[in-house]
Amino acid sequence: MTLPSRPRLLVAALLLAAAPALAQAPAAPKAASSARAPAKATLPAPLTSVEGISEYRLDNGLRVLLFPDPTKPTVTVNLTYFVGSRHEGYGETGMAHLLEHLMFKGTPTTRNVPQALTQRGARPNGTTWLDRTNYYETLPASGDNLRWALGFEADRMRNSFIAQKDLDSEMTVVRNELEKGENSPSRILHQRVMSAAYSWHNYGKSTIGARADLEHVPIERLQAFYKKHYRPDNALLVIAGQFEPARALADVRATLGRVRAPKEPLPTTYTEEPTQDGERRVTLRRVGDVSALTAVYHVPEGAHPDFAAIDVLTYALGNTPSGRLYKALVETKKASSTGAYNLQLHDPGVLTVSAEVREGQSLDAAREALLDTVENASVTPFTADEVQRAKTALLKYVELMLNDSESAAIQLSEWAAIGDWRLFFLHRDRIEAVTPEDVTRVAAAYLKPSNRTLGEFIPTPQPHRAEMPPRVDLSAMLQGYQGRGEVALGEAFDPSPANIEKRVTRSERDGLKFALLPKKTRGEMANVTLSLRWGTEKALWGRSAAADLAGSLLLRGTTKHTRQELRDAFDRLKARVGVDGGATGVSASVEAPRASLPEVLALVAEVLREPAFDAREFELLRQERLASLESQRSEPTVQGRNAFYRALSPYPAEHPYHVNSVDESIAALQGTTLEQVRAFYRDFYGASRGEVAAVGDFDSAALEAQVGELFRGWKSPAPYERVVAQPYKQGIAGQVVETPDKANALFLAGQGLALRDDSPDYPALVLGNFVLGGGFLNSRLATRVRQKDGLSYTVSSSLSAGAMDPVGMFSTFAIYAPQNAERLETAVREELQRVLDKGFTADELDKARAGLLEYRRTGRADDGSLARTLSSYLYYGRTLEFDAGFEKRMSALKPEDVRAALAKLLDWKQVTVVKAGDFVGAQKKAPVPAAPAAVKAPTAP
Repeated sequence: MTLPSRPRLLVAALLLAAAPALAQAPAAPKAASSARAPAKATLPAPLTSVEGISEYRLDNGLRVLLFPDPTKPTVTVNLTYFVGSRHEGYGETGMAHLLEHLMFKGTPTTRNVPQALTQRGARPNGTTWLDRTNYYETLPASGDNLRWALGFEADRMRNSFIAQKDLDSEMTVVRNELEKGENSPSRILHQRVMSAAYSWHNYGKSTIGARADLEHVPIERLQAFYKKHYRPDNALLVIAGQFEPARALADVRATLGRVRAPKEPLPTTYTEEPTQDGERRVTLRRVGDVSALTAVYHVPEGAHPDFAAIDVLTYALGNTPSGRLYKALVETKKASSTGAYNLQLHDPGVLTVSAEVREGQSLDAAREALLDTVENASVTPFTADEVQRAKTALLKYVELMLNDSESAAIQLSEWAAIGDWRLFFLHRDRIEAVTPEDVTRVAAAYLKPSNRTLGEFIPTPQPHRAEMPPRVDLSAMLQGYQGRGEVALGEAFDPSPANIEKRVTRSERDGLKFALLPKKTRGEMANVTLSLRWGTEKALWGRSAAADLAGSLLLRGTTKHTRQELRDAFDRLKARVGVDGGATGVSASVEAPRASLPEVLALVAEVLREPAFDAREFELLRQERLASLESQRSEPTVQGRNAFYRALSPYPAEHPYHVNSVDESIAALQGTTLEQVRAFYRDFYGASRGEVAAVGDFDSAALEAQVGELFRGWKSPAPYERVVAQPYKQGIAGQVVETPDKANALFLAGQGLALRDDSPDYPALVLGNFVLGGGFLNSRLATRVRQKDGLSYTVSSSLSAGAMDPVGMFSTFAIYAPQNAERLETAVREELQRVLDKGFTADELDKARAGLLEYRRTGRADDGSLARTLSSYLYYGRTLEFDAGFEKRMSALKPEDVRAALAKLLDWKQVTVVKAGDFVGAQKKAPVPAAPAAVKAPTAP
């Protein structure tokens, strides 16, 4: 349940929530596997098909997309309803999102939705956006799981409870989510700007809704909204992953295909935003540390042919470090950061530009530079290099998305909501055809002062307006569109520890240990991780700041390539690359196609061996870091976590594992010189010791030989001795951290444990923690704190243990309204104590264990995650037999085993509680208790 800020190609962050359906609606088939398909199923001709994705239309109007991918050991079911905040009426803001929350509250058939999903090892979510709401679950691939998911979605399409008691309990959770967003001044600023930019259209209203509407919505209106929009002829179903298409379509017909469409016609929206006829301005005054500027400009609907050029324009303006905004504001030190994104929607959307301005920088100068750069962009025509760079980056993300059927299944929701899922492919084709002239033209057409909302209105005698072009004819546009050939498929891979061990080969060369697992993958992709280690505790003393800056500067240029040239090269090679260095070592991760992998690895070696440590990039990095740190001073989550870990940390100030305060980090950053950074690199960097792991489509012998040659002779000048981790402190007094004017607070409570992950008790502790605070909304903590008491949108517990040192931690986390601090702590403490005293039921444990084992299995099915595991196991001296043994021990656990293991280590008296929020402000806002009524003296008999 997460609010999307920038959907589609450029971004993906979506709003998760839950909601049930109307009981008196026509009954759907049971959400179990009883609605079975015929013994033999044949696949009819699709309505349309593009690049391996086929569309079918059922008699009840449901649209179905099948995206088979045999390389996935999972299957994703994504059901999108074409209803979002755009469809809400007066007094109904936030209703689509609130309904999404209630869709997880159950049906007469599935009364405990979170438990049913967790029991099958599902990774579920629901998201609400401006044009649509979707629900999806990714499960281990099997016919039974797919039939269950389809039956479950058919059931809640028409039979969800949508009950008053669920609305009452969920209301504070949704309010908590709203307050969480109100902690971010930049997010609130964006909401205010959007509401000013749209005079009539609902795009100007935030999906989370108005507090008053959320708190006063009648259950009858919510039920009516559900009944009106949740229907098969207003939905698109996507099935992606490992399944048999003919059988899957038959199962769809037997479940969702039996849900009758209402006789009433589908509701439609018809509001059109008039052309903006003058500059608008908004000023927001709240507590914060970094000033911000945001400006939006209206652009056409997402299906319009201009949008490909608008996408390229957005990238050319907002990219770091080549974008025009970055060069005009960050490099000149007028701002600490800049960005740009657009909303590609069903109706005309916006292009947004922004900048953050630190204290000491002129807001007027930044505003002038930002507006001049944007609104005069067409005066300096866009170059071929600018346009090609943007196109390469945008098209890379399209290709990476198509190589991941699970992600593509979710992404298709956005394009279907824009108008048609095939627009995803058509838009890609249009991006390829964009020219510099196209980009310059759309900049001139839409980036006009009269089309801007920044917050200032200036009367203009002759308005110069940006008229929206006529609506496009989607049917004519997509008539006969076929797309391209299908992506190369990979093999079906069993991610069990035994099978992984059969396939992986291990070796050692010149201090580097290798674990290689070649296999066929979709799109011929490979994942590679590299870790290098150096130093001793004594040698690293007091050098953490220089080490962190050295690691962060590696990708900012080499002696042969600039920062932008490196980024362009990785985009051209269709590679995701990350490099992160610190005091004790450096790590690099690579995801790239087989054909370009050797060139990518050579560039990564260049990044590690030949960094430029450019003075200009060093200053830019420091400025960005300082702005980020300064923005954290009033943030409850950051301040609370920092206070918690500083209280329990056993390390002195100069130790490489010391936890800095925000002020200490700022001082260290300001006091570190470029020469100190270069000196750290000279003293420690080298490939004397490390690990390399690879999973995917590659040649093992060639990869090992190339890596060996790339790092041959590059040795760390410093000796190596592992820095031993020390146990956390225990029994530290709790803290209250005041963060004024923040509507949402943080609760963090934890206890240090002398624990390694090979301890006999560890499997029981992991399983117990999963039941207490893991899973999907059905843990003990979630059931009590969120579902029953409605105190927190997010509540969980976690357990960690050292692989080499006995250093572990148990902790609980929640966000909440400051006035509920005492109730929240009481609820968490009571639930933990109940577990320690009474444990769990056998049924509760069996269901949790089944789900946890499935999560572990699907985690190993992710190539990047598996590569990271193989790499760390090389360092620990382990194989996947460790996982097999862990899971075998977990499978044999009984309820008393789990309770006893938890009771042996956990004690609330040893727990440190940290609370961060505006508690003083909450106290001031608390209602004054009424005076007690006078007591009349009794009358004598």
